[in-house]
Amino acid sequence: MSKLQDNLNALPTDSLRGIRRGVEKEGLRVQPTGGLALTPHPKALGSALTHPLITTDYSESQLELITGAHLGVQQCMDELTEVHQFVHHTLKDSGGELLWASSMPCGLPTDETIPLARYGGSNVGRAKSVYRMGLGHRYGRRMQTISGIHYNWSLPGVSSEQYFSLIRNFRRHAFVLLYLFGASPALCPCFVQGREHRLQQLSASALYLPHATSLRMGRLGYQSDAQATLAVSYNGLQGYANSLHEALTKPYPAYEQVGVRNPGGDYNQLGTSLLQIENEFYGTIRPKRTVRTGERPLHALRERGVEYVEVRLMDIDPFVPVGITAPTMRLLDVFLLHCLLSDSPPDTPEEIAELKQNQHLTAERGREPDLLLQRQGQAVALTQWGDEVLAACEPLAAALDATHGCTDYSAALREARALMQAPERTPSARVLDTMVREHASSFESFAFHQSELARDTLLDLPWTAEQQARYLAMSEESIAAQKAIEAADTLPFEAWREQYMAVEGLG
Repeated sequence: MSKLQDNLNALPTDSLRGIRRGVEKEGLRVQPTGGLALTPHPKALGSALTHPLITTDYSESQLELITGAHLGVQQCMDELTEVHQFVHHTLKDSGGELLWASSMPCGLPTDETIPLARYGGSNVGRAKSVYRMGLGHRYGRRMQTISGIHYNWSLPGVSSEQYFSLIRNFRRHAFVLLYLFGASPALCPCFVQGREHRLQQLSASALYLPHATSLRMGRLGYQSDAQATLAVSYNGLQGYANSLHEALTKPYPAYEQVGVRNPGGDYNQLGTSLLQIENEFYGTIRPKRTVRTGERPLHALRERGVEYVEVRLMDIDPFVPVGITAPTMRLLDVFLLHCLLSDSPPDTPEEIAELKQNQHLTAERGREPDLLLQRQGQAVALTQWGDEVLAACEPLAAALDATHGCTDYSAALREARALMQAPERTPSARVLDTMVREHASSFESFAFHQSELARDTLLDLPWTAEQQARYLAMSEESIAAQKAIEAADTLPFEAWREQYMAVEGLG
């Protein structure tokens, strides 16, 4: 604890005031009947390729709403809320679609019917769609319809080495966040049709695990047997970059069989290596650097170092209109600060395997009484270890409170510590309880009801003509920007693809 306090005291004055955070929130568009919307990305929302705040993720039906990087939690919440308001007003005016309020998807059509996201006719736009086609071939389209919340976080003056130190500790203690904020203990049976699974039947319209926190982060979620062969180390930028470099350049036999193009000449994927591009690498947290036009993310990291981290394990909270609350953001700030300032020994292959097992255990059985995790080869109770981590966060919450002249950080931490001893109050437990009590144990009925509730709450908030005009102008600017990109293309797509995928571009 004293080492942590020393590191906290050593921070430059006012650096805590410089924490920036931003949110990327995914969510499926669904029909008024509850099934996946198969309509194109609404034109009033602008160009998914160039809009700064509204894009799509895997599917044309999967919106991604993005905030800027904010110095204040409330400013971040305000922008996230405003973007949601615009989207809901737009969906209401164009056929009454909803934004799905759960991380696990709604009723899905057959795999090949799930529409891939489209970004126009430019080379960069086509590449984004081909990449998604590749993901479909590699992992199936259903897996890609899972949605979550990414939390982007930075502190001024932090070096790449320190960010990797943070990442190692985050991976060690990620189980705390899965337990506290996991909200996907059940799913629609359509999601696992034709797949092996160990889920139990809650009803004809829901499969679940009784003590699960986040099926999204378990074996059924973003997992890949191919990527399981990747032994990525987080002991520094060079080792991490080298691991990714190999995965991006070494041919992978199963994907070579798929091929870049089919016999008719249509594209199956961008390349045949283990990863098509950097974003395909799944993880609970990523080191990130803003890329320049046409630049590969790995090149940006190697050239200019880590700029911020992207936390990727947060489920959508179905009980709140925008999927995340201000107290949750504050707890994340405290937790990430703890990861940054605590001792962080190098990871080992043995520890990496242990952490993966801990993640799966927490995702699938996290609320089980007396559940044991592994810590350096020793069994330790999840709740005991979790409370130790949160107790160590107290001076950090106090420091953030002092910086911002509030008590909000300590309050968020107090609530998290209380939840450690009250699994029945966690979001995952509340999801199951509400499903059973109010929705005849139907996952779809529960999630649809929460989606309607979120929509109604957001539509009831004040919304001015000036706000509407500002967002419509942003949409029009994004459409013009997409057209400009398309007009500026000079290379045929195949030449552009070969150039973009060239090894030299990785730095």
